[in-house]
Amino acid sequence: MSFSPELIALARYLAGEFDNQAQATAEPVWYVSLRLWHRPLPTPIFNHSITLFVEQANASTLDQPYRQRIMQLYSSPESPERLHVQYHMLKDMKAVQGGGRHVEKLRQLTPEQLEFLPGCRLDVTYQQLSANTYHFKANLPENTRCCFTSQNQTIQIDLGFEAMPNDFFSYDKGINPQTGQATWGALLGPFRFVKLQDFASELSIQP
Repeated sequence: MSFSPELIALARYLAGEFDNQAQATAEPVWYVSLRLWHRPLPTPIFNHSITLFVEQANASTLDQPYRQRIMQLYSSPESPERLHVQYHMLKDMKAVQGGGRHVEKLRQLTPEQLEFLPGCRLDVTYQQLSANTYHFKANLPENTRCCFTSQNQTIQIDLGFEAMPNDFFSYDKGINPQTGQATWGALLGPFRFVKLQDFASELSIQP
């Protein structure tokens, strides 16, 4: 399967292990130190897509990662220059907990173990900075609600990010479904992650 240069660049920028230690050290009142993993799946599970396993952890408890999810990166069939990121939830998060650091936990993952999340699709725009360098921005379309159910509660998240060669800015915020107010996450601006380890070599892609 061949992909556009822009989709490949986005996948390469995302694939890796990140932290925001510099930000957390500079502004400890507002930002906790986190570790973030975007791990390419060893076996592709969607056609015409690049798929990443995502989880994060507090830097002080790396053995207790949380927020496991799947990012499906793809181009619009009608307009290949338009990129999208679709999120999926894992039905059994415990089964793949720690997959960011231990990729063997992801080898048997199948589409049947995922739950498609309607409304949790980001539209990606990009600016080409040089011949092989891009600045990507991903946001929910206007008037879209990304919601799912967890422990019999409705969870709403305002998703968004920016991706550059070695940086990832997360704008994710938890939203109170009743009031529409942000309650956690990037309340005062994005979490600014820097890539510590590159997983781009694990991507099964070709231009």
